[in-house]
Amino acid sequence: MSITLITVALLAFYVAWNLGANDVANAMGTSVGSKAVTLTQALIIAGVLEFAGAVLFGQEVTQTLATKIANPALFAATPQTLIIGMVTVLLTSGVWLSIATSQGLPVSSSHAVVGAIAGFSWVALGFSAINWSSIGLITIGWILTPLISGTIAALFYSQIKRWILEQPNQLAQLQEWIPWLSVALMAVFGVIVLPSLTQPLTHFLIDQVGLNIPAYDVPLFTGATAAVSLTFYSWKDLENKVKFSSQSPVPNLQYPIPNPTERLFGRFQLLSACFVAFAHGSNDIGNAIAPVAAIAYINRTGSVPTDGINIPIWILILGGVGIVSGLAIWGKKVIATIGENIIALQPSSGFCAELATATTILIASRLGLPVSTSHALVGGVVGIGLVQSIKSIQFQTLKSIAAAWLITVPASAVLSAAIFSIAQIFFL
Repeated sequence: MSITLITVALLAFYVAWNLGANDVANAMGTSVGSKAVTLTQALIIAGVLEFAGAVLFGQEVTQTLATKIANPALFAATPQTLIIGMVTVLLTSGVWLSIATSQGLPVSSSHAVVGAIAGFSWVALGFSAINWSSIGLITIGWILTPLISGTIAALFYSQIKRWILEQPNQLAQLQEWIPWLSVALMAVFGVIVLPSLTQPLTHFLIDQVGLNIPAYDVPLFTGATAAVSLTFYSWKDLENKVKFSSQSPVPNLQYPIPNPTERLFGRFQLLSACFVAFAHGSNDIGNAIAPVAAIAYINRTGSVPTDGINIPIWILILGGVGIVSGLAIWGKKVIATIGENIIALQPSSGFCAELATATTILIASRLGLPVSTSHALVGGVVGIGLVQSIKSIQFQTLKSIAAAWLITVPASAVLSAAIFSIAQIFFL
């Protein structure tokens, strides 16, 4: 590995660190805000699942950012220009995320990276160097993400509110709903993610063991087993809570939520928080490592990547470690904004917001679209607020978040253009 690549890797780590402090905090904010998990537990969950999502499911989005925003064919004769441009992207994204995180604003790292790539490409080779069709598709994804997530969250929460939370005997109603909640939770992960993750095992069983099974049998069996296990565990947990509530009116002091129904929803939200963390790692890891993946490819082959590229595992690991470090050290401010300053959350509502977010983001990751976790999560939280009461939504906070979203792309593009203009004087 050359010194240049080591320098680039350090810059990528810096971007991932800022991404963890800002975007991963988005992912865990609802769980901390509803008190389903403590801040320490959130850090541990995010540390494991963000890393897993990045390494196991982060290839597609990274390839999109590395090869489909700037028009790679136009850089074929001058790969050094693309290298300097991608270094500019890392600097721009890291600086912008640092500024936003210091103010507690949950901005979109996807916005920052796409804007930065467009900015340097314009200065380097003009507007033709920007793949406008890809940017148009990504922009549509940005617009649809909060709408889809908000709709899913509102629909799901409205049913839980009607059939469980507004019923006189909440625990009895919840007992009937536990299997369906388990299926909904596992279906999101099972349908979107498990087919990819279990593919090596499926091929082994077919090719080496000789089993004649359809390709979808292994993920289907895995998801079904997990759903049944979650149902059984939740039923046993519910029985204990019923016994506890009949014996003593004093809340369980080891858990900060006195309502036994909400305490059980806290168990489900713990799992939905895991799925959001995995989803975020799978999608937003590309924002930190796509530039270094492109640079590594150029260093290794001497040519510009023009199509899908294989991302070396060390790059995925670098991004995962950087994300976890940033969240642990500097993520508290944005967690407070998402979890406490839009609406007041309970585990039941937080669970619905996170389930909607994970569904939206994982579908985008499967399609290779770099969407925004903050868009999805804020959309989900607002969807919950509309079901509860429009007065419960703190619109001043939403205005600040929306302003940060809108300004990120042009600000990143301008900053990237300025940095690249200076860099090309010294390096080109």
